Amino acid sequence: MTSPIPTELALGDVVAERTVHLTRESLVRYAGASGDFNQIHWSDVVAERVGLPGVLAHGMLTMGLAVATIGDWVGDPGRVLEYGVRFTRPVVVDQETGADVHVVAKVGAVSDDELRVDLTVSSAEATVLGKAQVRVRR
Repeated sequence: MTSPIPTELALGDVVAERTVHLTRESLVRYAGASGDFNQIHWSDVVAERVGLPGVLAHGMLTMGLAVATIGDWVGDPGRVLEYGVRFTRPVVVDQETGADVHVVAKVGAVSDDELRVDLTVSSAEATVLGKAQVRVRR
C-alpha cells in the first residue's frame, strides 16, 4: 500500500523538483521506444530545412519527463487522475551540449479528496510546457 500524500499542504508548496539532461542519444532511445522516428528529432539538416531552430525533443518525451517528476511524491501512479499541458516552445537538443529540462512541481489547489499540482517546465530559460497541471487523488 502506498503512503498517503501529506495533509499539511499549502498553495505554492514545492513538492518535487528535478533537472533532466537530454542528449541526442536520449532522443534516439525514445524514438525506438515510441516508434516516432520523425527526422526533426535526429537530423539537423531536416530540422533546418523545415525552419526549426535545431533538432527537437519529442513532445511526448518532454511531457512524460515532466509528470514523472512527481512520481516518488505521489507514490502510486494510479493516484494521477488527469494530466494536461499546452506545448509552448520546443526543447532544442544541441548535438554537442544536449539540453536540460527543469521541472518544478507546486501545489496549485487543494481539496479533501484531491489536489492539483502545477508544473513549471523550462529549458534554456524558456517555458516549454504551459498550463501543465496534474490532478492527483489524495
